[in-house]
Amino acid sequence: MRVLLVEDDPALAEEIAHALRAEHFAVDIAGNGIDALHLGDTEPYDAAVLDLGLPGLPGLSVLSGWRENGRALPVLILTARDGWSDKVAGFKAGADDFLVKPFRTEEVILRLRALVRRSAGHAAPRITCGPLTFDTQLGHFELDGLPLKLTAFEWRVLSALILRKNKVVDRGELLERVYEYDGAGDSNSLEVIVGRVRRKIGAAMIETVRGRGYSLIEPA
Repeated sequence: MRVLLVEDDPALAEEIAHALRAEHFAVDIAGNGIDALHLGDTEPYDAAVLDLGLPGLPGLSVLSGWRENGRALPVLILTARDGWSDKVAGFKAGADDFLVKPFRTEEVILRLRALVRRSAGHAAPRITCGPLTFDTQLGHFELDGLPLKLTAFEWRVLSALILRKNKVVDRGELLERVYEYDGAGDSNSLEVIVGRVRRKIGAAMIETVRGRGYSLIEPA
């Protein structure tokens, strides 16, 4: 899962980013509304965390711009304003959820996981594919009922695949969800990561679709 974090307070941004990365999220940070609008329009994020009080361009304008440009990524708004009118304005602009400052980073993580899960079309918090289970609330994988130990890159690949199980995930899309904006990933490194995941869950569960990408399927 790759997240755009838009927050102009550097200390708060680093605190949230650190917590998200500890849970295996890939995180890009934008400190102003102009950069946020550009990144949200050009990068394939699974979700965005958006502060309203931003320099350069207000948060609501950023959100409206994304929606007008056809960007449907789930957006969690962070704000110091707890008035009903501010929430109404946010939802009208296209927000999916609201969190008022101060907040706990654990709640940001839980809400993001729920937004990403629902945007991928899953109502239940636990997603299964054969012997593999992904608990989206906790961010944990199990194989045959036992915890599955994954690196951050392996987790990002497998979460992207299980959220779209039985569908082909394009190689380029998967690569962009594994690495952050300034990451140095390429298709060779992606193949190495996919190979490691195959060894952990069973090679037959990840099908290579030549010329396109990968698909997580239930074993026969």
